[in-house]
Amino acid sequence: MKKFFTTLSNIWKIDDLRVRITNTLLFLLIYRAGSFIVLPGVSPASVSGKGAEGIAGLLNMFSGGSFSHASIFALGVMPYISASIVVQLLGIAVPYFAKLQKEGESGRNKLNQWTRYLTIGITALQAAAYLKSQITPDQMEIANPYFTVLNMFVLTAGTMFIMWLGEKITDKGIGNGISLIIMVGIISALPGAFFSEFQSRNAAAGGLVMFIVEIVALIAVVMFTILIVQGTRKVAVQYAKRIVGNKQYGGVRQYIPLKVNAAGVMPIIFAQALMFIPATVTQFFPKAASNPILMSLSDYTAWGHNLLFAMLIIVFTYFYTAITVNPNQMAEDMKKNGGFIPGIKPGKATADFIDGVISRITLPGSIFLAIIAVFPALAALLHINSAFARFFGGTSLIILVGVVLDTLQQIESHLLMRHYDGLMKTGRIKGRTSVPASGTSQPVI
Repeated sequence: MKKFFTTLSNIWKIDDLRVRITNTLLFLLIYRAGSFIVLPGVSPASVSGKGAEGIAGLLNMFSGGSFSHASIFALGVMPYISASIVVQLLGIAVPYFAKLQKEGESGRNKLNQWTRYLTIGITALQAAAYLKSQITPDQMEIANPYFTVLNMFVLTAGTMFIMWLGEKITDKGIGNGISLIIMVGIISALPGAFFSEFQSRNAAAGGLVMFIVEIVALIAVVMFTILIVQGTRKVAVQYAKRIVGNKQYGGVRQYIPLKVNAAGVMPIIFAQALMFIPATVTQFFPKAASNPILMSLSDYTAWGHNLLFAMLIIVFTYFYTAITVNPNQMAEDMKKNGGFIPGIKPGKATADFIDGVISRITLPGSIFLAIIAVFPALAALLHINSAFARFFGGTSLIILVGVVLDTLQQIESHLLMRHYDGLMKTGRIKGRTSVPASGTSQPVI
């Protein structure tokens, strides 16, 4: 405990780190304050703020409840994430975008510009759909045509402002700004879900004992998720000796850390999008609602739904890993820097070896990811409150764990640079690992 407070004191002593943390908290406070500002022309009294279900529930979770509150930040950063994913895919399919990815800083600036333009277009379309589906005529205080046009601009501006806040957090604060904004939106629902579950368990059989068991189970799931997020396979790389003047460079063994879960949370998001299709079909075709297969696939607690969900996650994990991790680029960069894997020839043999390692470690990673994704459904079957059950796994838990660990690692790097003790004792990889940075493209969240 003494070391913990000493570390906090060391963080506060570093002027740059103190300013960055303060800036991050102020930017996040601005974001949360804007989440409670209702759209112009919407009666505040008519906004219920109740949680939505299906894809709307996913958007509401990412936006910190703004979606159901008809806030100016109702669409959150999802349009930006969608645009980023599209640009990443274009980098594989379109030679122009693939060329930009290899042009260094100037190429990244152009790709960011394309992402912003695409974000505006996606946000405008989603804003029109949101106003049509989520805002009823009795909630409007002004005429419909003016209401729609006005709030399309407001929602688009709100998303672009959040994107700007995220960039400012990344630049002037600590951690990845967009990821922190998503994390704050998710975690904002935790206190209410926690006390709701406490009250329901206190009034039901089991009482406080069952609630304590749930908390212990939640801690165990979080620890399991940390293992998946942090899990890496270290591949040894030997660099040839080079003598420049009187100094010797290279000649040491370093490591490439290949992540067990290189795809992050994206497979779950893709799989969830497909699993919402049966429920959408039953809404548009009421007669199909009696079909037992569609009924099973529409019920997120049914075994058929969870089995298909898990299979889709495994498939999408392989798919997204294949498009984000480039063994050929990694092998090429390694060869340019005079590095080689002991016992493996440089070039194609190295790329094949890395690809084989990635394929082997992706299988357990995808299975564990699927297990984490179905935990909320298992929690719901045990009669845990749906809002609280969401934190037992799935998208929300993986994002929370990933963002917290990434932010802590950045704080630790600031401490280690100034010769203070770090926050964590494990998970460090000795030696530089410059090869993966140019051979991979990590998800936004």
